Amino acid sequence: MTRIPNPFFTDLLPEIDHLGELKVTLYAFWFLEHLEGTIRYLSYEDFAGDRRLLEGLGEDDERAREALREALERAVQRGTFLQVRYKDRERETTLYFLNTPRGRAAVEALQRGEWQPEHLSHPEVALDLERPNIFRLYEQNIGPLTPMLAEALRDAERTYPMAWIEEAIRIAVENNVRRWRYVEAILRARMEREGYGANRRDAETNRRKYIEGEYGQYVQH
Repeated sequence: MTRIPNPFFTDLLPEIDHLGELKVTLYAFWFLEHLEGTIRYLSYEDFAGDRRLLEGLGEDDERAREALREALERAVQRGTFLQVRYKDRERETTLYFLNTPRGRAAVEALQRGEWQPEHLSHPEVALDLERPNIFRLYEQNIGPLTPMLAEALRDAERTYPMAWIEEAIRIAVENNVRRWRYVEAILRARMEREGYGANRRDAETNRRKYIEGEYGQYVQH
């Protein structure tokens, strides 16, 4: 969950008429929610370094970065973000703070030299598709867990990429063979065929292989 303050809906949302500005504003709320500490901020690199954010702003990297700069400028002009140029011993960057009492106090402290940011960017925070927990995935699609099955799931999680496990469980559901042994058979065969880290094949092609090929004997059960 990401907390968004009520003034966003009452004051900002009715005024924002640019999609890029709306995206960077919402992204900032989400990003800052994932940081710790009393003083929170984003750098330009935090925005520009998030591939999924850029993909939603432009068709290619150049257009996306141009759209990002325009969106940030609009947010600064509107007063949503406070923009500060900051330079440490290594490089110079632009920092963005939300225009809140805490954000204004941080900017003033930075300008007076009373506070310095520990990091000029936060590469550990980025948009990504959340993967379901393997135990929840199993219970939602296959059945209730037992201690023995839980250990088997942990072993599978250490052995196979999570994307493989998700796809194997999906295939088991599609074929109405809701048994872990069937899922394991899919995973073992894929490991033998592709090896760990191989590129994921087209999902529909895989599905037909599992139904019509080497897994046919399981589908009959």
